[in-house]
Amino acid sequence: MNRIKNKNARFAKEILLIAAGVTSACFGLKSFLMPSHFIDGGVTGISLLLSTLTGWNLSYLIAIINIPFVILGFRQIGKGFAIKTAIAIAALSVALIILPFQPITHDKLLIAFFGGLFLGGGIGLAMRGGCVIDGTEVLALYISKNSILTVGNIILVLNIIIFAFAAYFLNIETALYAILTYLSASYTIDFIVNGIEQYTGVTIISEHQDEIKSYIITEMKRGVTIYKGEGGYGERKDIDIVFTVVTKLEMSKLQTAIRNIDADAFVIQQQIADLKGGVVKRHALH
Repeated sequence: MNRIKNKNARFAKEILLIAAGVTSACFGLKSFLMPSHFIDGGVTGISLLLSTLTGWNLSYLIAIINIPFVILGFRQIGKGFAIKTAIAIAALSVALIILPFQPITHDKLLIAFFGGLFLGGGIGLAMRGGCVIDGTEVLALYISKNSILTVGNIILVLNIIIFAFAAYFLNIETALYAILTYLSASYTIDFIVNGIEQYTGVTIISEHQDEIKSYIITEMKRGVTIYKGEGGYGERKDIDIVFTVVTKLEMSKLQTAIRNIDADAFVIQQQIADLKGGVVKRHALH
């Protein structure tokens, strides 16, 4: 019964985070970026650029352009992530049509800063809810598994290309403001998801370590390391400590699985830098 209650509570929390993320992103777009034809980085930036150049409806562009990234998310992370991402992107598209947000300011610096702030806040909240409303990180994760580049490097290269197109097809000033918008959004995302690192080291102490280890290896296709430890509180006994490394996008999935297996498991998360090689990469390449 407690497990069901905890599962329902986590689900409700995820829904609230995603809803807040969609609302924040919509506010940033409709009240700041769209009225002044500003753009951002990532998939949202591509959608804004195309909308400015063609006059096509931004809500449709966001939904259509993100479809390949939802499919990638299904293949790289899982069905649950892909379903939540698809629903969140669809909700953002609908919100851009129905929510009556009005322009706040015409000051370009304020537009760049606060547009990025609210858009980045929306993306970050959605990530905390276990999905994304911008497929850039999913694409970067996919490319990094088949190249020598890190996730951070790939995102940087993709955004440089977007800003170069903005400078060529629009003007240099718009491209420069787009960089400010991107920086504002990036720092906001980093703040909300607790760190700029793309990977999280997870230490798990549980009496059901075999089930947890099996799930990580078979379901998440990640490597694990087992440390031999000894309980130091109360009865002294030997314990196996499970350690693994996952991406930020996979963290929500792992947390849910751990709680379903053992609600009393002791879990420690450590933000770490991008990494290459080892079991993490070998599993990802198969």
